[in-house]
Amino acid sequence: MKLGDWSRVFNNLKTHFDFKNVLGVFPYSTSTTTTTGRSKMAMMGGSRKGLFRKISPIGDLSVSIVPVLDQRVEEGNSVEKHLLQFYINRLRSYRRYAHALEMSLWMTDKRYFPMSYRDVAIRLDLIAKVHGIEHAENYFNSVPKQLKGLAVYSALLYCYAREKSVEKAEALMQRMRDLGLDRSAFVFNVLLSLYYKADNYEKLDSLMQEMEEKGIARDIYTYCICLKVNAAQSNVDGIEDILRTVESDSNLASDWFFYTTAGDAYIKVGHLDKAFAMLKKSEELIEGRGIVYDNLLTRYTTLGKKEEVLRIWELYKTYVKVYNKGYIAIICSLLKFDDIESVEKIFDEWESQTPHTFKL
Repeated sequence: MKLGDWSRVFNNLKTHFDFKNVLGVFPYSTSTTTTTGRSKMAMMGGSRKGLFRKISPIGDLSVSIVPVLDQRVEEGNSVEKHLLQFYINRLRSYRRYAHALEMSLWMTDKRYFPMSYRDVAIRLDLIAKVHGIEHAENYFNSVPKQLKGLAVYSALLYCYAREKSVEKAEALMQRMRDLGLDRSAFVFNVLLSLYYKADNYEKLDSLMQEMEEKGIARDIYTYCICLKVNAAQSNVDGIEDILRTVESDSNLASDWFFYTTAGDAYIKVGHLDKAFAMLKKSEELIEGRGIVYDNLLTRYTTLGKKEEVLRIWELYKTYVKVYNKGYIAIICSLLKFDDIESVEKIFDEWESQTPHTFKL
């Protein structure tokens, strides 16, 4: 096929996968060959007979997974709460929110497991994603007072931020202040990110000042937001000040995400050599995670570094199980370099792996 034909194919393919929400397409955390990866497989049953193996092929979100769950119990199998919690998080990571919500409800309505703060927070988030913010607000109002802790308030705040509802987010934040639930960097980061996206730097600066006055230390994600703000304002000195601050603070564990964010900041201000150096630092902190390879493929492509794209792809295949998102990332990258020969080769490789890439 010609370049234009391949581009159309993959644009349609990405849209198709996103619409279908097929398990395995968005592997934000994939199993590796490490002990951790094997232990996760063991938790999920380890074989095709496991509960998750029966749920995973149901990619159509209009098809309920409740009958599968009910059958599991009817067959005399035990279903423990910690496993259900693990499965719910797994479904969330693959954007199968409707199925994750079904499992959350089944966990309490059919198995009568008590809810923790975290369970309530996750359910609230899922309700917002599946049914909308009004349903999430109704659920929040129905939650017993003893379960309305920081996690639940933070979940609603995050939902407001995702909807870019500045007024509602600010009102909830004030309520959290009144209740003494404003003592974590995470809460401030949610609102800081919202102000950044709304280009409201005056309120962002005021909120940063509030953090300082309350003695709330900035964490690595606070500094990531600061990197984005400085990049948006073309403040190269500000970007470099943040890098020096983070790298000199032993209490801050800079991770791959921090350095890819720094790379993005340098790209935005046109310092491509410095962006390249940040991506190299990010590579040193990969820790066998598929999402990092996906990010690096995209960013090296933005820098026009085809040789780095191909090098990262080989590392990807060596250290991590590659799922559909990984194949889409590398093919889309190579299309930008007009490398049809490599695209066709990798597409054939992907096609040969199809029976595996749709499974965990």
